[in-house]
Amino acid sequence: MVRITIVNTSGIRSNTESQTIRPMRKSKKKPVRKSTRPKGTYPWLNGYPDGVKWDTRFKAEPLNAVLSRTIERHGDRICTHFVGKTITYGEIGNLVDRCAKGLQNIGVRKGTKVGLLLPNCPAYVIFYFGILKAGGIVVNCNPLYTVEELDHQIKDSETEIMVTLDLAVLFEKAEGLLARKALDKAVVCSFTDMLTPIKSMLFRILKSKTLARSFNSELKSRIISDREILGNDGRPEPVEIEPERDVAVLQYTGGTTGLPKAAMLTHANLTINIQQVEAWCADLLGEKERILAILPLFHVFAMTSVLNFGVARGYEIVLMPRFDIEEALKLIAKTQPTIFPGVPTIYNAILHHPKTKSLDLSSLKFCISGGAALPVEVKRGFEALSGCSLVEGYGLSETSPVATCNPPHDSAVEGSIGLPLPATVISIRSIDDPKKELPLGEDGEICIAGPQVMPGYWQKPEETKNTFTGEFFRSGDVGHMDENGFIFIVDRLKDMINAAGFKIYPRQIEEAIYEHEAVEEVTVIGIEDEYRGEVPAAYIKLREGHSATREDILEFLEPKISKIEMPRDIEFRDELPKTMIGKLSKKELREERSSAPNADE
Repeated sequence: MVRITIVNTSGIRSNTESQTIRPMRKSKKKPVRKSTRPKGTYPWLNGYPDGVKWDTRFKAEPLNAVLSRTIERHGDRICTHFVGKTITYGEIGNLVDRCAKGLQNIGVRKGTKVGLLLPNCPAYVIFYFGILKAGGIVVNCNPLYTVEELDHQIKDSETEIMVTLDLAVLFEKAEGLLARKALDKAVVCSFTDMLTPIKSMLFRILKSKTLARSFNSELKSRIISDREILGNDGRPEPVEIEPERDVAVLQYTGGTTGLPKAAMLTHANLTINIQQVEAWCADLLGEKERILAILPLFHVFAMTSVLNFGVARGYEIVLMPRFDIEEALKLIAKTQPTIFPGVPTIYNAILHHPKTKSLDLSSLKFCISGGAALPVEVKRGFEALSGCSLVEGYGLSETSPVATCNPPHDSAVEGSIGLPLPATVISIRSIDDPKKELPLGEDGEICIAGPQVMPGYWQKPEETKNTFTGEFFRSGDVGHMDENGFIFIVDRLKDMINAAGFKIYPRQIEEAIYEHEAVEEVTVIGIEDEYRGEVPAAYIKLREGHSATREDILEFLEPKISKIEMPRDIEFRDELPKTMIGKLSKKELREERSSAPNADE
């Protein structure tokens, strides 16, 4: 699940996330699925934002056409800013053309899967659009994955070529995959070539041990340098793309309940998602903005809200290879970004950092919080710190990801993920019978239809079938809709705790615990219980300089939640597990609990 929150300095609340009506499948005669429900029956149309038309028709196009249009209009603008070195859109366009030709020279054709095992850097931008222009399909890979995890993803996606850096920590994984014959070839980009001349020289002197000697590899015959790829006339063979049918990206889900699955995101899904977001918050956007890219671009949230959206608007993208709070604060102070996508834990880290009070956040026009629910206390604290308001939106990997947003003006509703984006339909369905739509106000599964919804999972027809009910994608999230069409998330269906037949939602307990002044972070999971079947357990990280005991927390919670919601176990930790994008992760805690001997006795 991706949740998006926009922080804007004018006090205007607005969200951006997307979704889509299911695109056409294999048969060219089969039309795109459209809802037959009469327009006037949708409750959100009663108060849809002025100037935004829900029934807007969007134009599907190849994703690389978005970059081409920006180059024509704003070729002299800065596209990427990386460790002090900038590259214009015109220069990026030239590199993308050469990249596409070079990839075609080594066998990339329409439909070839090419993996990106890269941190945020100019090479990601160049190869992302280069792969698409060559006709290939981008397979986003998590650089923190082990060789075994990558091996599964490569074989599942049928990835033939992997693009990575000559940093030893990454190259050794690509080399290991070549040795296993999971990959045919690897393209290795020079990290130091992306730096300014002085920084490049210093890096080679001071951090030479972190660089891999790929030319010494026993597998060097299957390793190609980025210089070889880019060394051509930049005239790739044109490739005809059918936006509504051709897959642009295989985006793997988090795999929180098993092996990750690849959502097939078409060119239409992704380009229309950009247009939906632009239509929703056009009045908040200036002609020139600067986006801080702390979130990894391989994650769907950053891929859309930072890369695709930023490129479509011709904005400067400030790339940070990995999140480090000290470096992030320095980068904010130095580059003065106007748009700052993040996750709640990043905002929380900034909020509680001792240097934060001296940090100038006045350049920010809006911040986008996604990846997880934004705790109310974090929201209010960041608002007080920055002088901005935060509101939430919502989406998933399978929806490209944005599906709902709060209106960009004073009609936003606190605690809500907002209204459906243009061309998006939200239906609350019975958890027991997903074909049954529930009345307004009742909790059920949030189901989504719209032009940004994936056609299905890669090579998983049965799972695709199970995750759709008619035209609607079943999100796995529980929530309800009010009489004005505002949607409220209760929790993830898979996170729900069943205690003797009573439904307990961890998010409600987490929100209550966050109100305690000593708490910095908290995660609640369900654990086995002999009497009730399942009961809640809370894992808490305390704020620096604060203390609390189990008894303190329970006493604090007593007037806030019911007895059955009270955590049976409360454990204090120095750190809580997080995903690559910094989202608090329950998966590791569940695995730890289940593997511990006599853990719940």
